[in-house]
This record gives sequence, C-alpha cells and structure tokens, in this order.
Amino acid sequence: MSRFRVERTVPLAPGEVWRRLTDWPAHGRLVPLTRTRVLTPGPNRVGTRFTARTGLGRLSFDDAMEVVRWEPPEGGRSGACRLEKYGRVVRGWALVEVTGTPGGGSRVVWTEELSVRGLPRAFDPVLARAGRALFGRAVDGLLGRG
Repeated sequence: MSRFRVERTVPLAPGEVWRRLTDWPAHGRLVPLTRTRVLTPGPNRVGTRFTARTGLGRLSFDDAMEVVRWEPPEGGRSGACRLEKYGRVVRGWALVEVTGTPGGGSRVVWTEELSVRGLPRAFDPVLARAGRALFGRAVDGLLGRG
C-alpha cells in the first residue's frame, strides 16, 4: 500500500473548510477525467457512499468509497472524516482532518493509503508522489487556493 499526506493551512473557518472538503461531487470537478456520483441521500454522514469514475470510455474505473467516520468540527473541536475505498481497482482509505488555528483559520491534513490492483509494490513510491500531487491540487482547488 502506498501512503501520502497533504497538509494545508488556510484563513477559512473550520466549518467552511469541512463543507468544501466533503462536497464529494466537487472533487470530481477538480480531478482530471473524473466525475463523482453520490449514491446515498444526503446529508453526509457515516454510511454515505459515493463513486469517483475516472477515465475515458472503456478505459475507466470506479473508485467506490464509503464514509465510516463523520465528526464535523464543532464548538472548537477538530473534525475528522474517514473514507474506506472498496473498488475493484482502488482499495484503501482516506482520513480528512480539520483543525481550527489561532485567528479563525484552519489546518487540513489529508492522509490516504491506497493500492491499485495489478500494480506491483515497487511502484508504491511513484503512486504516493502522484497521489500527493493530484490530491494536493484538488484540496487547493476545493479551498480556493488553486
């Protein structure tokens, strides 16, 4: 499994950062060749399922995910959302953490561990670098930094 981490500090309030980072369809608009479809009725919570479909035509795959932890930041408390990835091609998990900073801003830590079916472990470092770049760009876009 390949693990990577994206960290950002932004001047947005934790609640707004949380709202933006957990807007699942917005992720699809920021990741190239991807669209995201939420499969369960809102609002977001434990049990919310969605699929990010990436690729073109027959050269596509689904990254199926489910929210297994949902703790929005409230009352000065940090927030955490954990996703389990259970697709046929991509498996693993992601943990999104949002913490308030002095002055009303937020710190985001997005940690992800994934494996790609058929990809040898020797490619884990390359997968981690690609994941860090791709998700770093998506997080920046979601937070208005891109």
